[in-house]
Amino acid sequence: MLNAERKEKILDMLESLGVVKLSELVASLNSSESTIRRDLIEMEEDGLLERVHGGAKLLKQHNLEPSMDEKTFKHVHSKQQIAKRAAELVAENDCIYLDAGSTTIEMIPFLADKKITVVTNGLGHVERLVNLQVDAYLLGGKMKVHTKAVVGAVALDNIGNYHFDKVFIGANAIHHEFGFMTPDTEEAFLKRKASQLAGEVFVVADHSKFAQANFAKMFELNGATLITDYVPVNKAESFSQKLKVIEVGK
Repeated sequence: MLNAERKEKILDMLESLGVVKLSELVASLNSSESTIRRDLIEMEEDGLLERVHGGAKLLKQHNLEPSMDEKTFKHVHSKQQIAKRAAELVAENDCIYLDAGSTTIEMIPFLADKKITVVTNGLGHVERLVNLQVDAYLLGGKMKVHTKAVVGAVALDNIGNYHFDKVFIGANAIHHEFGFMTPDTEEAFLKRKASQLAGEVFVVADHSKFAQANFAKMFELNGATLITDYVPVNKAESFSQKLKVIEVGK
């Protein structure tokens, strides 16, 4: 296989998976480890990817979303703190919506003893809810491979059959001008629709999401109460007039 062909296939795998292991590239491309390593070095120098331990990942793009596995291992303690505080806001007999995400899924253990009904678009979420014997509904629609989130026109139509006491939505970015954002337009539409169907709207996101921007806008900053670990000091002033915040670290 020619050098250019290998690099094109490496990019195809990265665009499909986000992150690939060196061993996966070696097997898929039927090339030696030293050859693939050399390709990755050259591609990194050309600004096409970033080498990581044991493989490579695409450089961050506004419309590129990390996989659920990637997100799960970042800021774990902060997410658990946020999730615990968010779950405390759920009352007995509430009907709530849990958006697919690595922070909302951390809420589930704290909901186990509550008599509630949950609607979600997260495959992993509904599995955990059912295992804990919480009444749960999974939206129908198109399943995103990397994040295990249901999106698309069917999900958008499906969610319109419900009304929620509270919704809990994840965000990939919080921008002082553009609002709450996510890389995927279909997911942005679903998050926005969910926010319109609730008595109270909460966004759960840790401090790393501040002053970031993604491709698709969910809704304005005043469209929800943000539950976060803390607002970075150097970002507080630009958000203070627009954002209602619950900081669990304080």
